[in-house]
Amino acid sequence: MAELPAPVSGQRHEFGTPFGRLTYYAAGPEAESHVPPLLLVHSINAAGSAYEIKPLYEHYRQNRTVYALELPGFGHSERGKREYSVRVMTDAILRCVGEIQDVHGRSPIDALAVSLSSEFLARAVTETPLRFRTLALVSPTGFRSRDKTTKWRDGTRGMPGLHAFFECPLWSEAFFRLLTSRAGIRYFLRKTWGSPDIDEGLAEYDYLTTHQPGAQHAPYYFVSGFLFSQDALRIYQSLTLPVWMSHGERGDFVDYSNKTVVEGRANWTIEVFHTGAMPHFEAREAFIRSYDAFLARVEAPA
Repeated sequence: MAELPAPVSGQRHEFGTPFGRLTYYAAGPEAESHVPPLLLVHSINAAGSAYEIKPLYEHYRQNRTVYALELPGFGHSERGKREYSVRVMTDAILRCVGEIQDVHGRSPIDALAVSLSSEFLARAVTETPLRFRTLALVSPTGFRSRDKTTKWRDGTRGMPGLHAFFECPLWSEAFFRLLTSRAGIRYFLRKTWGSPDIDEGLAEYDYLTTHQPGAQHAPYYFVSGFLFSQDALRIYQSLTLPVWMSHGERGDFVDYSNKTVVEGRANWTIEVFHTGAMPHFEAREAFIRSYDAFLARVEAPA
């Protein structure tokens, strides 16, 4: 089994939590920067890792300190057979923010998350709003037409029977290996991109990270629905800090019908790119220009 290389440059850090050892990467310019730190959080899928935010990490490390967290059960973080829940993922983000503020002081930070992790990051913001300056959501879940039946209480879409089936010792690991074959990974990335022109570096890294010991445990909670919050739309509606949301218009992840509940709000900026669900890979320069313009408006409001 090939050793898993670092997904991004910079220093690797580890810290202990009740839900296992977590890993994050940090890098920044040689000269001191007075720009708030930026935390980047990868998406949740069978092959989640900090490689998914690599284009942004490597760009922003040139002018500010940037951090890339690998969530519990993914990347170089511990992948033990334990419960992976919305609470665990949210707490992992909050603990990483604590690590960042131990270095930089208690000033609020900027944070960006991709896909399902947008729900965890948004929840973390609502619980500790003074720790965040801005929030960026890339292809966030929770805005589909079928998500309109928002629950005004906690809960997930978890299916215990399905999870038990996936984790059956007779086929748990073998089924995951089948799901994450090179052909399988390329199939799912093409659905994400909405195009055969996927990022080859990401495809290769996805294969390596899914073939590490224990790689199946967190993804099985994902596919069984336990990481999808019933109240995600309510969480988004409750955000009061500046929010930048972006998404593409190709592939399997293009249903954002319910973004109308936040569209037009003074604190929300929504950008649509002619890409799939990873616009920061496909339209990196346009993505960064738009995000930078948003940050500039926050720094110098009209």
